[in-house]
Amino acid sequence: MTRSDQRFLVGLIGAGIGTSMSPPLHELEADRHGLRYYYQLIDLRERDRTVGELLAAARELGFRGLNITHPVKQEVLGYLDELSPEAAELGAVNTVVFEPGRAVGHNTDRYGFAAGLARALPDVCFDHVVQLGAGGAGAAVASALAAAGVRRLTLVDVDAGRARRLAGAMAVHPSMTVEIISPGAAPARLAGADGLVNATPIGMEGHPGVPIAPEHLHAELWVADVIYRPLETELIRAARERGLRVADGGGMVVSQAAASFRLFTGIAPDERLMIEDFSRLAGPGGGADV
Repeated sequence: MTRSDQRFLVGLIGAGIGTSMSPPLHELEADRHGLRYYYQLIDLRERDRTVGELLAAARELGFRGLNITHPVKQEVLGYLDELSPEAAELGAVNTVVFEPGRAVGHNTDRYGFAAGLARALPDVCFDHVVQLGAGGAGAAVASALAAAGVRRLTLVDVDAGRARRLAGAMAVHPSMTVEIISPGAAPARLAGADGLVNATPIGMEGHPGVPIAPEHLHAELWVADVIYRPLETELIRAARERGLRVADGGGMVVSQAAASFRLFTGIAPDERLMIEDFSRLAGPGGGADV
């Protein structure tokens, strides 16, 4: 079978995903490889069905796989037959591949965040980082920060139990100490930190606002956000206005998409060209940190 004969039906399950760039990112890369590839958005807000029901329907309809995003990266675990080692460690899935007789969960968010951060902020200090959010994206971010050399991670989440579970999972990285604090204590910790990462949905479309007051962003801080819709969140804008170095969510979305593409097709994507695609799709200045 030639590549032009291969057909791939894939999609994305999440809430409020109408402006997702995943369809063009995947389909443009597929075009370069001569693949027949269709990427479908499956918005939870438009369908009165659970993620488990949608997963079963996609499997029955012949989907090759699905990307999974907010707010069901952890909920989807209960509907899978198998997890990759990375997904099992993180307790979150953003990619499901349908194999014969089984649905396998993967996590490409850790690679995506790490690659995007390395491109945007290659030489920043990683001694102490404050991370806002301990959910599905937060697990991938914390693991990526450990691999990047963070020595002290401060986790901030409104759900203390969720933060404790993530801190427990990070015990596999003994070189990084993890502390858990309440949102009210975050400004004091941030004063002595090197970096701030937003892994909450605050700032994305449908969740307007800023996760921490801009006056707490001091001059020595770098700031990263996992959100890319919009690419310039209120947090990223506030940091740029103060002259801080930033990594927007564009780098993460491109690299996790590239890793998912490889899982769906078995073909190595050209990540550099996918970055160029994203820059064009994002518009003038949109891909500056990708």
